Amino acid sequence: APREAAAGGAPREVAVSGSATEPGIRLTLPWLLVQLVPSPELWIGARGTRFGVRWQVTPLLYSFGINRKLSPWRAFVVEPLTRHAGSIELFGSPEYVAGAAAGGWMVRGGIRSYFPLLDRGEALSCSLGGSVLYARDQVAASYEAGIYTLFGGLGAQVTVTPTAALRSTTITLSIRYF
Repeated sequence: APREAAAGGAPREVAVSGSATEPGIRLTLPWLLVQLVPSPELWIGARGTRFGVRWQVTPLLYSFGINRKLSPWRAFVVEPLTRHAGSIELFGSPEYVAGAAAGGWMVRGGIRSYFPLLDRGEALSCSLGGSVLYARDQVAASYEAGIYTLFGGLGAQVTVTPTAALRSTTITLSIRYF
């Protein structure tokens, strides 16, 4: 067994767990229904500021911040601490922006990475990402940054789309239900 120094300097044996237990996380109907509640957003573009809503789906996530004895891969259902302890994910994000002139349905797909800032991400974490935006028969690149608290349940994301046809900034109040 491994040894560590005790208070008096003499080595003592330390118990080491041979395995870790995979979480029993699975898709359930209540979880799925709660995921249908969108996060509110403000879309700011050349045609003004509009209210919108955004959903998110994570088809694949790799966590580099969890116990190495656990599988780092998650699909669709991701525990908050697995995401915010440090991870990289593929995501899809349908959104609806009100207003006929600038609004309508939009879809983003991209990659985002999360980094813990305080308490392994439980108290504070941040994210950086990039995506492709499809809206009004146009395609554009977007870049984003976010900050999260309360185990990742509440956060703010700022997404910038610099491409001329869809130039905009989106501020989303990220509300995640687990």
